Amino acid sequence: MIIAVDTGGTKTLIASFDAGGNKTILAKFPTPPDYNSYQNQLQQALLPCFDSAEAIVVGFPGEVRDGVLLYAQNLNWQDIPVRSQLAALFPNTVILVANDAALAGLGEANVDTAVLISLYITLSTGVGGTVTVGGKLTTMPFFEPGSMLLPYNSQLQTWEDIASGSSFYQQHGKLGSEIEDTDIWKDFASRVAYGLAVLIPLLSPDRVIIGGSMGTHFQKYSSFLIDELTKKIPEHLQNTHVTQAKHPEEAVIYGCYYHAKNILADK
Repeated sequence: MIIAVDTGGTKTLIASFDAGGNKTILAKFPTPPDYNSYQNQLQQALLPCFDSAEAIVVGFPGEVRDGVLLYAQNLNWQDIPVRSQLAALFPNTVILVANDAALAGLGEANVDTAVLISLYITLSTGVGGTVTVGGKLTTMPFFEPGSMLLPYNSQLQTWEDIASGSSFYQQHGKLGSEIEDTDIWKDFASRVAYGLAVLIPLLSPDRVIIGGSMGTHFQKYSSFLIDELTKKIPEHLQNTHVTQAKHPEEAVIYGCYYHAKNILADK
């Protein structure tokens, strides 16, 4: 059994995958602002899997290196030795800790491994992403597209402040599911395009995959986004297909599964 944990800025989702890749949701709870409270809830959810878990993979919305969560800005957590903490509870289980957007990109890239280079962008509480090649994570250093500074409204702002789900809610006072106004979605598409207009020429991906909570509303703004990118990107660079994630809100869970499979196969 492979256990997958998606620790988001607002909620935590835990699932298991059997040998056939079949998924079962084990738990879902609001992510506590206090790490110790999160750790307690996580351990309670995982302990029933003590004898059957071959690997546990945990994704976090922040920078992770060598099993340590260096920081998670939206949660205000930093310098947490997650892998060693879980290894103390599960000494015979492979423990993996990674950035959630990287895992989500891996999960979505494995939907169609025939595509060589995929750029995955998650538009949720924040903005994250990753690049995969041939359905596998690259050795690229930590990739945080949401921190890009872009000229917007006559000032430099991060892409996350411009186009995240949080900024969308702050601007409109409603969730995407509550909005059908075409002008609002045109504006959101232009905000997303500001960042993609930098990344697509830089990385030349064959495919851009939009996921996260705002990715679930992709059909509301996809045509506007394509129009904006056509205006902003030179014609000879317009070879990238932009699409919605197959699992917009569960991509991290699937990425955990594929990451564990790759690591276990190498072992």
